[in-house]
Amino acid sequence: MALSRRQFVGGAVAVAGAAGTTGFTAPAPARPTPLWREFEAAPYTHPQIPYVGRAGAHGGARRAPRPRVAANALTYGATPDGSTDSAPAINRALAEAGERGGGTVLLPPGTYRIDDYLRIGHSGLVLRGAGSGRTTLLATRNLTELIGPYGSRYGGDKSSWSWAGGLVWLSPRARHASLVAAIRDRAWPFEGWTGNRRDEWTTLTAVRPARRGDRSVTVEDPSALRRGRLVVLRLADDPDHTLLEHMAGGGPGPEAYTWDDKTKLTSYVPYEWPVRVTAVHGRTVTLERPLPLDARPEWDPRLVSGVEPLTDSGVVGLTLEAVETPQSPHLLDKGYNGVTFQCAYDCWAEDVVVRHVDNGFGFVAASACTLRRTRVEGRGSHHPYFCREGAHDNLVEDFRIAARTVPAPAGTQLHGINVEGLSSHNVWSRGVMETGTFDTHRGMPFANVRTEITVENNGRHGGDASAGPLYGARFAHWNVTVTNGRAGLVKIDTIAPYSATVGISEVREFDQTDVPDFTGDLHTRVEAYGSPGSVHPGNLYEAQRALSRRR
Repeated sequence: MALSRRQFVGGAVAVAGAAGTTGFTAPAPARPTPLWREFEAAPYTHPQIPYVGRAGAHGGARRAPRPRVAANALTYGATPDGSTDSAPAINRALAEAGERGGGTVLLPPGTYRIDDYLRIGHSGLVLRGAGSGRTTLLATRNLTELIGPYGSRYGGDKSSWSWAGGLVWLSPRARHASLVAAIRDRAWPFEGWTGNRRDEWTTLTAVRPARRGDRSVTVEDPSALRRGRLVVLRLADDPDHTLLEHMAGGGPGPEAYTWDDKTKLTSYVPYEWPVRVTAVHGRTVTLERPLPLDARPEWDPRLVSGVEPLTDSGVVGLTLEAVETPQSPHLLDKGYNGVTFQCAYDCWAEDVVVRHVDNGFGFVAASACTLRRTRVEGRGSHHPYFCREGAHDNLVEDFRIAARTVPAPAGTQLHGINVEGLSSHNVWSRGVMETGTFDTHRGMPFANVRTEITVENNGRHGGDASAGPLYGARFAHWNVTVTNGRAGLVKIDTIAPYSATVGISEVREFDQTDVPDFTGDLHTRVEAYGSPGSVHPGNLYEAQRALSRRR
């Protein structure tokens, strides 16, 4: 069912033909929620609501940088009539502009056939079309053809192109080269900030004990730190898995959980959280965002340098359309993927549409990035938006997942807005999902927010049992209209520990009904159930931004 943003105003939603929700629901008067008043009093340490007020590139800045024009792809031989392969010309323009210090590479109006994937590997580099309705990249080949098969480091016959890589791929040059080499050597890599084997890091300093929500920490040796430096907070788990218990909110339930056999989950730690240093005064170091977790001695907290990051780069104003092929069977995607950010920080995409893709927009070990005014449409996608391998503090706003244009082939799977693999403090705001679901995909992501979203909730979540819990602590679903009345993964008070479900439609269970991973009291909160649009504030992320400006 196609549903426009204008059909969702102030909690009033007109629905034609949606199962169980026909007619018009009158808006209820907005009222301040007790949960929000509690949060205002303790925004960095609230037990159920995470602080996400600085999610996104440059702290959620409303305007992306506009670097000077460094090149026009036409002068490198790109052809806007789709007659020849323009990928070599566009990649040359990007590489040469990057080597000269960055800037904007223009793609004037037209259709550009690309028989290779595009690489943005330099910081300060932007690929800018004339608008998503005027500049189109027509992608003819997939990543399996271009790079090779990509198996799973956990075994089996799965294709990792089902959740990695993009036909526009933003990743630092050296890191990207090492990933591609490992894939071609069939030495399936880890994909994050510390290299293919997670051994490419050096200690900058140890961190003294600190608490979740602290903006400043005390370090042992500040000599390697300076204002503006990007560092990675590294927290290692201990043999009793108390770090994982802490991510789940702590207490008897997580303490009783069996962690040792969750081999995929335990491979995700140490937890790695990139953050900028904003000030250094003696041994006191102030960070751009408050700590997402405690820093306890038993977890060996330290600031480290990982791989060279990609920063201040982006993609703006274009449509990426893959040649239309049937969607692949589940977990066997060939890699007709859209735009992916990897080991990126303060990067963005704006006014970008992807069509006929296996997977749409991806954050892979990317942090503090923004997707704004993006859309996934066409024949149907496995993961329209994916967020994995320790992706943190990202913002997806004003997004849309359009209804698929062809029926789903047998054996395929639809997820939606995905988060997994210890990813934390990510935000999805002001979205319309004509298909899909809130795909929490095991790997115990925690402290993520979905707010002011309308969803035809017809997808299913995935996730390997060895990846452990669906949810860690502090998920918040806030002001969500479910047009077909299906519960799965939207109403989470019976399954997610220390969570908040506020202002969602009345929903019912369906055939994928999950049971809690943790025993005992989950310490969850539910408010304004059945009354989307009635809560104040209506958008949790925007309210946190406003609160941050007042502090």
